Amino acid sequence: MSVSTHEAAKPAKGLRIDFKTLGPLLALVLLVVLGYSLNPAFLNEGNVTNILTRSAFIGIIAVGATFVITAGGIDLSVGSMAAFIAGVMIIVMNWTVGSMGASIWTVLIGVGCSLIPGVGAGFINGFLTTKAKIEAFIVTLGTMGIYRSLVTYFADGGTLSLASGAHDIYRPVYYDSFLRIPIPVWVFIFVAIIGWVLMNRTAFGRYCMAIGSNEHVARYSAIKVDRVRTATFVLQGLCVSLATIIYVPRSGSASAATGVLWELEAIAAVIIGGTMLKGGFGRVGGTVIGALILTAIGNILNLTEIISNYLNGAVQGVIIVAAVYLQRGSLRTRRKKAE
Repeated sequence: MSVSTHEAAKPAKGLRIDFKTLGPLLALVLLVVLGYSLNPAFLNEGNVTNILTRSAFIGIIAVGATFVITAGGIDLSVGSMAAFIAGVMIIVMNWTVGSMGASIWTVLIGVGCSLIPGVGAGFINGFLTTKAKIEAFIVTLGTMGIYRSLVTYFADGGTLSLASGAHDIYRPVYYDSFLRIPIPVWVFIFVAIIGWVLMNRTAFGRYCMAIGSNEHVARYSAIKVDRVRTATFVLQGLCVSLATIIYVPRSGSASAATGVLWELEAIAAVIIGGTMLKGGFGRVGGTVIGALILTAIGNILNLTEIISNYLNGAVQGVIIVAAVYLQRGSLRTRRKKAE
């Protein structure tokens, strides 16, 4: 081997910047600069706290969605699932208040019961997708309508309200802070760390990527595809339960309007963060940044009059389409280089 060939075979030295990885972070930084330039109140402590707290709900759900999408699935039912879980939680708490009186145990029983419908709903989505062989898009589109209808039925077309005694005890879960950081943000941080470890440091994360990349190859590699995919939906349901637990004390109510468009925001956060919509590659850290970006955009729309806040959903839709288009362009470039 000649010297030049040997040197060419060596990896290039020096610092390399991975713009694909840093892209979402750079976008967040630019967004912060834009928000501050449009309205200095954007970086006020109260506003920053509000952004972080609002990001926690969608961010927690989006962490679960990262696994579902990485494994080649999709879940459109998360917003309706959150409304259904909130309704069940409030019904249980109100019944407990009537039987035992308002206490910390009332809240704990309601919180514990909220995990059952979340995990159960996730399992149903996963089971129908893997065992009944129905496309995840169709399954979750159907369950989205079911869960939304159930909470509407529970509320008799109106709103389910948490008993005042229980709400007073439960309220600090949303409004209190620890080390000046809101409790919902701490929950978000915890879920994000667990999600990152699962995705990057366990066999489960590798299996999700393998299944999303090529399901047939994954089966030949002795990966239990159906079991792993079902587990991703169960994990998604668990994340929805956790997000709902920290959301309910905010308003103390649930209705058919609860969780509307949360599925859009969760999917947008995942795609913005760099996870491939077709599966095969997931980035939990990027999902966290994606959730912050979406919330910051909504906050900027509230603080300025550039675009009406009522168009927030339209902006998110445009972001999803643009992100997927950029991903396709990146894939084409990789294929051309490989050829």
